[in-house]
Parts: sequence; C-alpha cells; structure tokens
Amino acid sequence: MTMWQTRRRFLTMTAMAGAAGILPPRRAWAAEPGLETTSVRFGFGRFLSICFAPQYVCEPLLRAEGFTDVRYIDTTDRTQLEDLGSGNFDFHSNLPLRYALAIDRELPIAVVSGVHAGCYELFAHGDIRGIADLKGKSVGGDGRWLSLIVAYVGLDPKKDLALINERGAKPLELFAQGKLDAYLAAPPEVQELHARKVGHLILRTAVDRPWSQYLCCMLAANREYAARYPVATKRVIRAVLKAADMCASEPHWWRG
Repeated sequence: MTMWQTRRRFLTMTAMAGAAGILPPRRAWAAEPGLETTSVRFGFGRFLSICFAPQYVCEPLLRAEGFTDVRYIDTTDRTQLEDLGSGNFDFHSNLPLRYALAIDRELPIAVVSGVHAGCYELFAHGDIRGIADLKGKSVGGDGRWLSLIVAYVGLDPKKDLALINERGAKPLELFAQGKLDAYLAAPPEVQELHARKVGHLILRTAVDRPWSQYLCCMLAANREYAARYPVATKRVIRAVLKAADMCASEPHWWRG
C-alpha cells in the first residue's frame, strides 16, 4: 500500500531531498554493497501520531536507496510487536518501553536505531511548578512514563499520585475541565493543549534533563530480516533518519 503518495508528490519530495543534499551521490551508492533484497514492509497502525511520521513519509528515500517494493502493512496497537516478531512486516517505530517489554517476552525483534528525542510534555494547573509538586495530586496520561518521571525525584507513583490513564476515562478532557491536576501529553495532544491554552507546562522531555538525553521513538526490525539483510537494514535506517530530519526541519515537505 502506498500511503499519502502520488506520482507528482513522490517526484517532488525526491527532488527536494536531492536539492537539500540528503540523498547520497550515485558514486557513493556504487561503493556500497548491493542490496540483498529490494523489498521492505513497515507496520502501519490504526493510531496515527506525528511521532511516527518519518516511517510513513520515507518511501521516496527508500526508493532512492534501491528498494522497489515498499509496503505498509495494517496492524493494531495490541498486536504490532507480535506482528513484527512473527515477520508480518519488517520494521516499526515505537517507544523504548514497549520494546523493552517485548524483548523481555523474548519476541524476536531487534532495536536498530533511535529516531528522535522526547515528544512528551507535562501540563499542570494551579501552583504546581515542578515534578515534586505532584505529590498527592491527580495526574493523567501514560502511567509508565509518569512512573519513571516521578520516581526520578523520589516520589512513589503508587502511593504519592492518583494516576488516571484509562482511555475510557478520557483523562485529557478531565484535565481540560480542571478535574485533574496534571496531564502527561503526547502528540497530537501536546499541540491540542497548547492551542486550547489549557494549563501550564512543567516538563518537556525534548529539552529538559535528564529526559532530553534519552531517545523517545525508536526503530525496530524483525530479527531475522536484520540478520539476513544487513545492507538493506542499514539503508532502511538511513532513509528513516533522513526522513526524521526532513520532518523536523522542513515540515511543509510532508504535510498534505
């Protein structure tokens, strides 16, 4: 399945990429080993996030790397790691915590690259000005990330916070209504809260230490694909990282 691409869009993006100097010169390709396969498949989840934009818009760069068969395979948030491990597709972007849990379960995947730094932002109401001020407060959002963040400043996430992270409870709306004291948002929720001018910001993982020193979204491969096709894997990584740079520096290239 070709996503968000028309022939004109493909040619335009490839021309822009070449003009920007992010496609390698042909003599560089000639000096590299040939691709072991020209086919690559990415998992495409129902939940779309701008965090994963690089893997969705890298098709022209993959074709410039020599791939002729680029496909996006439907998956779900619940089964995507199992689908990657079983070989239903070859690559997928996700959060480090998800991959750590998958590897602990011995799923046959290999994390091959970081893609970009943090995208989470922590919003709060009232006189909350730092993480330590969350003690005794109600907080919504990703409970795993929240647990790491508050534990870093000495809080016990189970005892010191009232965590609300069930999607059915709609914690974002509860925070917007003032019924939660704080909310850890991920894109596009981050942009929505800024646009609605809800709360104030107390943490940006992209710039605030120590979280800014860690990667957020990472790229993983089916372990057999990475072992069998090391040159193809290297070129996929290169294309995805170039796409990440394009998304960050020239977002109008890939927006509709």
